[in-house]
Amino acid sequence: MSDVINIAEKFTQFSDQWSPKIVADLNDSHIKLAKIEGEFVWHHHEHEDEMFLIIKGTLHMQYRDRTVTAREGEFIVVPKGVEHCPKTEGEVHIMLIEPKSTLHTGDTVSERTVKEYQRI
Repeated sequence: MSDVINIAEKFTQFSDQWSPKIVADLNDSHIKLAKIEGEFVWHHHEHEDEMFLIIKGTLHMQYRDRTVTAREGEFIVVPKGVEHCPKTEGEVHIMLIEPKSTLHTGDTVSERTVKEYQRI
């Protein structure tokens, strides 16, 4: 494994959306990259907080009572148990740092649920 990971280069290795890719391990967590566009599914994570670091684009995190917007170089932490739904206008590149057990659709199983994450 390399000592340096080039984030921009990793994003060139995939084009599918809403399917996070593992780029590194950190203690009991995965560092993942994902390309997202449009609206995801409403869900929550019962036991894990979720962090979205915006690498490219603008992310609108919808909560039931408000929407929070994060742009390149900013991040959002969604506390465990809080229902949320990511939404974009155009493709957005994000980094996620989360426990290895975290499913990106949380408590909601849908056609977008990834059961086994690809490592790139």
